[in-house]
Amino acid sequence: MSYSVGQVAGFAGVTVRTLHHYDDIGLLVPGERSHAGHRRYNDADLDRLQQILFYRELSFPLDEVSALLDDPDTDPRAHLRRQHELLTARIEKLRKMAEAVEQAMEARKMGINLTPEERFEVFGDKDPEQYAEEAEQRWGGTEAYAESQRRAAGYTKDDWKRMQAEVAAWSESYGALMEAGEAPTSEAAMDLAEEHRRHIGRWFYECPYDVHRCLGEMYVSDERFKAFYDSMRPGLAEHLRAAIDANAARHTS
Repeated sequence: MSYSVGQVAGFAGVTVRTLHHYDDIGLLVPGERSHAGHRRYNDADLDRLQQILFYRELSFPLDEVSALLDDPDTDPRAHLRRQHELLTARIEKLRKMAEAVEQAMEARKMGINLTPEERFEVFGDKDPEQYAEEAEQRWGGTEAYAESQRRAAGYTKDDWKRMQAEVAAWSESYGALMEAGEAPTSEAAMDLAEEHRRHIGRWFYECPYDVHRCLGEMYVSDERFKAFYDSMRPGLAEHLRAAIDANAARHTS
């Protein structure tokens, strides 16, 4: 049984040109020729090609591959043992590289691509990735989550600090509004709710009014979000939810 150069190229996942080159340099000379002079490869040739491709995968230069395969003192089984050892070492190296990439991915999760010193400077003792895994489980398949991840991955320390400053200024304004006794349906409260919506759209993802309303509900139904907003001022989460609803109604009615 013999095979044409095109068939062998298909079997091995290499180009016809590569096989021609291997023939030209004496690395893989076909064992047969057709009556018309075309290359024909037998099973022994295919075995040799497999050995060549193993070594090439391990980045051996062609002249060294040729020397290894043509060494009369080397048993074919020794080639397999050697290749197994080399591949095992390669797999271990790639596994370690994959772990390093995974660690880099984790470091970028939720866009926190900062040194430990920068993280502390921006977030203090708060962990910005505390709920990252849950967020991915809950919203990982949504366009909003993907967009948020894409944007946040490019933020610098200064970007995070500006974002934090905006949140602090908004929090102070909203606390003052509640201190003044403004109702959630007041113009001032709705304006701050609109500012809140635009902050999300500016930094994370597009936030239409129906999405903003869903977020408002979550701010009071999820104890952690409620605690975050109520830490700015007691009752702020409920007040904000109502202001978000009122603001959405005035823009969509």
